[in-house]
Amino acid sequence: MAIGVEEQVNAALAAAEAETASPADRAEMLMEIAIGLQVKPRSPQELIVAVELYERALTLCPPEQPLLAARIRARKATALQALPEAGTDSLDKAREALDEALPVIRTDGAPEELAEIEMNLGLVLQSLAGAGKARITDAISAYQRALRTFDRARFPKEYAILQNNLATAFLSIPFADERAKMREALAVQAFEEGLKVVNLIDHPAEYAMLQNNLGNALQYASSSHAVENNVRALEAYDEALKVRTREAMPVAYANTIANKANCVWNLPDDPENQDAGNRQNLAIAARLYAEAREIFNAAGEQEKARIMAEAIDQISRESLSVAHTNRTGSANGHRREGDQVQ
Repeated sequence: MAIGVEEQVNAALAAAEAETASPADRAEMLMEIAIGLQVKPRSPQELIVAVELYERALTLCPPEQPLLAARIRARKATALQALPEAGTDSLDKAREALDEALPVIRTDGAPEELAEIEMNLGLVLQSLAGAGKARITDAISAYQRALRTFDRARFPKEYAILQNNLATAFLSIPFADERAKMREALAVQAFEEGLKVVNLIDHPAEYAMLQNNLGNALQYASSSHAVENNVRALEAYDEALKVRTREAMPVAYANTIANKANCVWNLPDDPENQDAGNRQNLAIAARLYAEAREIFNAAGEQEKARIMAEAIDQISRESLSVAHTNRTGSANGHRREGDQVQ
């Protein structure tokens, strides 16, 4: 931790031991310090310290203050969600904390507090579903409950994020049955619904997130209109890149240009003459992959950099082939770089 943060935490702990404030005040003080550590953590260690402060706050919280305890648990869950780890231990603990907080917030808390907990619970369940430890349908239900409060008129930012989360949840369901196309359509609809309430000026981060993920949904949709979908996907990626610049957001920029490269790779040079091949688009895709690889390497994202290198090698082999086959609609060897919002 930075010296300033360490001093702040030590001061908070000292204040929590003082007898001049009530136990509830001391617990609330620790919670506020922990929230501050979560805003822009400089390292995972700051999140770990935040979790410890929340736990200390819970030990100080009087039994006659169940609402305060529920709020502390809800905040603790968000810190646990953000902790990077290989397994699901922190996510399991986050789910437990949210499950404990929910009944109290539902009875005594504000509607916005309840909706926020439902949104975070949805994210936790969606992550656990990816590990086979929860049902994705439960995550979808949590998002839909949050939408009862976070409507498009009063909470456009939260509404847009929930639409994004709903869409990614729909897309995470295995497409092995006859309802696959319906879920893809629902995902595209959710992304587009979110984009109706955010814009480039007032909500740039959410706008870029939705455009990037809409591009992914269009690109990988099972459709007989693959070329049209890919053209629409390119438009969405270009909108995202108005916010995700290399200077301001290098890794997000690299994610989006990698997605754009996937899309370009699958497009004929002339959509009106698909049999003419895609030699020019292969070259464009290779340049985008190379730029993304450079950024991923610089950021320490070695796995993503490796995937970019593999794509470049595959394009090189295709470019050397005498007969260029039209790869419209093919996603072999591609990586989907969609975003998860907490």
